Amino acid sequence: MSKRIFSYTVLIIASIVSIFPFLWMIVSSTNKSVDVTKGKLLPGTHFIDNLQNLLNTVDLVPALINSTKISIITTVLAMLIASLAGYGFEIFKSRTKDFLFNFLLLSMMIPFAALMVPLFRMFGTISQSVPMIGIDTLAAVILPTVTTAFLIFFFRQSTKMFPKEILEAGRIDGLTELGVFFRIYVPTMKTTYAAAAIITFMASWNSYLWPLVILQSPENQTIPLLISSLGSSYSPDFGMIMTAIVIATLPAALIFFIMQKHFVAGMMGSVK
Repeated sequence: MSKRIFSYTVLIIASIVSIFPFLWMIVSSTNKSVDVTKGKLLPGTHFIDNLQNLLNTVDLVPALINSTKISIITTVLAMLIASLAGYGFEIFKSRTKDFLFNFLLLSMMIPFAALMVPLFRMFGTISQSVPMIGIDTLAAVILPTVTTAFLIFFFRQSTKMFPKEILEAGRIDGLTELGVFFRIYVPTMKTTYAAAAIITFMASWNSYLWPLVILQSPENQTIPLLISSLGSSYSPDFGMIMTAIVIATLPAALIFFIMQKHFVAGMMGSVK
C-alpha cells in the first residue's frame, strides 16, 4: 500500500510540473502585461484586449497560413519518402544495404547548425536559376526537412515487425511492388504513420532556426518568427505574447490529442 501511495504521489507531482507551464501560459494570456511580470496565477479578463492588440500589431493570419502550409507539405512528403526508404531498407536484400543504412545513421550525429551555411549557399545558388525554390521561399524551408535519418530508422524498425507473408501474398496475387506498398503496407502501418506524422508536424510547426535564416520577407514569416519578433521590442507586452503563444500551440495540441491513441501504438511499434 505504501508503494502505491508513493507511486501516485510521484506521478501527481510529475503531472503538476509538466502541466503547470501550459496552464500558466493560458492564465497569462488573460492578464495584462504588468500582471504577467508580477507572476499572477489567477485568470483575468483581458484576453479579448490582448487578442485585439495582437491582431492590430502583427499580421497573425498570414503567419499561421505559412506555418500550416509548411507543416502539412513537409509532413506529407516526409511520410512518403521516409516510409518508402524504411520499407526498402528492410524488405529488399542487398550487400551494401546495411553499410548505406549505417552511413545514414551517422548523419544523425551532425547538428543542423553545422549544415545551415552550406544549405544557405546552395539555395543562394539555386535562386539564380530557379527563384521559386530559392532564398526567401517556403519551398526552401520545406526541402531540407522533408525527411530525416530518424524517420527512416523509425519506419525500418517498425517494418521489422511487419508480417512478410502478407507482402508475398500480394505479390502472388499480381500486385506490383508499389501496389504492395500502397495497398497492403500503408493501410497496415497506420499507427506508425500517425506517430511519425505527429513528430514531423510538431517539429515543422515549431521550427525556428532554419526559417529565421532562409526567410527574409515579413510576408513569408512563420508563427515562431512572429512570436520572436513580439518579444524583441524594448517594452514587450507579455499578455499579448502569451496570447500569440496560446494560438500557436492550439493546432499542434489538437492534432496530438486527435491522434494520441495511434501515436502511443505507433511508438510501441505495434502492427495491426
